[in-house]
Amino acid sequence: MNMEMRGNPSLLASSSRADRKTIERNRRNHMTSLFITLNSLIQRQNPTEVSSLPDQLDAATNYIKRLKIKIEELREKKENLTGLESLNSSIGSMAPRIYIHRTGSAIVVDLITGSSCHDHQGLFNEVVRVMNEEGAEVVSASFSAVGSNVFHTIRSEMRQHDNAGLEEGDSSLMLTAARISHRLEKIGCVDYAY
Repeated sequence: MNMEMRGNPSLLASSSRADRKTIERNRRNHMTSLFITLNSLIQRQNPTEVSSLPDQLDAATNYIKRLKIKIEELREKKENLTGLESLNSSIGSMAPRIYIHRTGSAIVVDLITGSSCHDHQGLFNEVVRVMNEEGAEVVSASFSAVGSNVFHTIRSEMRQHDNAGLEEGDSSLMLTAARISHRLEKIGCVDYAY
């Protein structure tokens, strides 16, 4: 401070009063800027409506509470979905499922294994081997991987004897399907409809 201000207490008081006014003005400007920013962040029903400062604070408080509730709901949904994902991966590691059904003179075997199953190709080969040994000639086979599962479809035709009649062929087909399903039960859970 210069000598003039030290000696004159009224100048010192007016100078500190001016500093306080400047500080207060800056504080109010800063608060106004913060309120404007806060008000721009909340979703209002009527954007053209001007509301008082306490109303703006109430609206901001309510908006924050709604966001917290929404965050909790989303967190719960995420946990539920994560639980389903782990359930799907555990289903993928379960025993293979085998579905056997008949279409006309064909026996179709659907083999479902988890992609985490280390030997799904070996299971497929075993199913084909069993079908061939039981007299069902494999005519086509396909597979597709969906999510954590591998789906194999194996279609076979019965080796027909020239003198076998229609009814004999039908009962022979049912018997072959039953033998195949019995042998495949050792591999996994078998569902059949023949």
